[in-house]
Amino acid sequence: MEKGAARNKMTLKIVADSACDVPVDLAKALDITVIPVYINIGANSYLDGTELPRQFFFNNLDSYSPYPTTSAPAIGAFTETYERLADEGATEILSIHIAASLSNTWNAARLGAEAVSSVPVTVFDTKQVSLGAALLIITAAEMSANGRTLSEIIAFLSAHLPQTRLFGMLDTLESLRRSGRVNWAEFGIGTLLQIKPILMIADGAISVLAKVRTRKRSIQQLLELVNSFGPFEKLAVAHVNAPEAAATLKELALSIFPDAATWPIMAIGPAVGTHLGLDAVGFACVGRAS
Repeated sequence: MEKGAARNKMTLKIVADSACDVPVDLAKALDITVIPVYINIGANSYLDGTELPRQFFFNNLDSYSPYPTTSAPAIGAFTETYERLADEGATEILSIHIAASLSNTWNAARLGAEAVSSVPVTVFDTKQVSLGAALLIITAAEMSANGRTLSEIIAFLSAHLPQTRLFGMLDTLESLRRSGRVNWAEFGIGTLLQIKPILMIADGAISVLAKVRTRKRSIQQLLELVNSFGPFEKLAVAHVNAPEAAATLKELALSIFPDAATWPIMAIGPAVGTHLGLDAVGFACVGRAS
């Protein structure tokens, strides 16, 4: 009887892509399967997180010529992953990915899912990148571990999408310029490459909230802007290869947020860090749903 019940139990598996930057230890602890995106350096392509050591990449980022680009995983990588998880006992899969408006990854996952008949796959668009997506994925995995159903998890994620944001203070605009991901006229930045802008990613769109000339003033404005979007369900300090700067930002946040000491510091990986540039810092947050 117990064996039959175990066979009939629904087993939900969570899948993400590496551009969501779910920390490796949390992915392992929460049984999140991560499909790597590609980092393209010249004529060579590398699987993010498996074929390209993160620190080696960041140490050489400024010297690469041509500048690195990124691309979505192959459709077949998603199909193979879903089928493998089904073979391992998954009865349903929730595949959660970075914004469809900013990457082809979500569409590759959707097409990969259409080729699978052995298990139902729900493909979810976080309308976020990096740690903005990671906080939602971690929450989904925690809910699954606590026995919540797929429909309950989808309802939670959908309700919190409008309150999910990634804020970043860029140390330089050079990486965005070299990556080709910025329309200067659209952002109203022109050729002022010496400013330190504060970007926000929300609802699948990138916007410039402030254009400041000094790092100190930019950090202060960043804190004030984040504070205006509270209260929060989850919040993490984010950085691109700048753990010391992130620790300093967390300490400065104590002047506004009494609970800042409990916030985790999480790293943005090569897939998104390529575009934001070294020493970028900021916050990923999920606000409380209204």
